Amino acid sequence: MITSRTQVTDMIQSAKILKGIKWSQIAEVVGQSKEWSTAACLGQMAMTKQQAEAVGELLELTDEAIAWLQIVPYKGSLPTEVPTDPLIYRWYELVNVYGTTLKELIHEEFGDGIMSAIDFSMDLQRENDPKGDRVSVVMSGKFLPYKMY
Repeated sequence: MITSRTQVTDMIQSAKILKGIKWSQIAEVVGQSKEWSTAACLGQMAMTKQQAEAVGELLELTDEAIAWLQIVPYKGSLPTEVPTDPLIYRWYELVNVYGTTLKELIHEEFGDGIMSAIDFSMDLQRENDPKGDRVSVVMSGKFLPYKMY
């Protein structure tokens, strides 16, 4: 019996490793971007029945795991303390260093509000560079103004 979404994430990661499957291959069967599909497999998005069944078939998941993939998840998988994984820590550092800058520039350009992580898209690409390859991440989120009431 599965008792949490994290168990399904563990099952997905285990099957992915065992079968030598890439996230981009999972995204193909899901029919969404590799970024969204990876987030969904890691427990941050709910899949449709068709998407969950396609992932289940590819990774040989149980019917119970497939059902869990369709449940709206509790979003935000990081612990509340500073992350220790070096890659995730660098993103944390990026927000700590540039978060106030982004906030100021967004408010100056759009007014008082937020950049949505719901109406959102992301694209991660490798950029070849003679001094060392670079990671390019483009994020686009709808601006949502705070309303007076």
